[in-house]
Amino acid sequence: MSRELFWLSLTLAATALFWFPYVLNRIVVRGLLGTLANPSPNDVPLAPWAERARCAHTNAVENLVLFAPAIIAVHVLNIGNSTTAFASELYFISRTAHYVVYTLGIVALRTLAFFCGWVGTALILYRLLEAVPV
Repeated sequence: MSRELFWLSLTLAATALFWFPYVLNRIVVRGLLGTLANPSPNDVPLAPWAERARCAHTNAVENLVLFAPAIIAVHVLNIGNSTTAFASELYFISRTAHYVVYTLGIVALRTLAFFCGWVGTALILYRLLEAVPV
């Protein structure tokens, strides 16, 4: 397995688990039946940290839509190099940090982590564009 696919796999696994803490809070706050019910304007709000975790998870999914196909394209085209390996690791670390600091409510670090993840994606996209024959 390439390093890019390794980091993509870890990113997928982390993103698949990011929902878990805020759903646990929903169970604690609304009860199991309230969690399973349709959303209602009368729902008891989640704890602020849980709402931030929900937003961080949504943001992770939105960014994964760009990152995952780019990594797969690098793999299929066999154009991985040290930069794409670094960029995929940077993306994973940045997105994990983004989730943690977003959930904790640390605004400045959240923005920095988001930007570092964006840089990881941008480096991979640059490699894809660089490899396209003109």
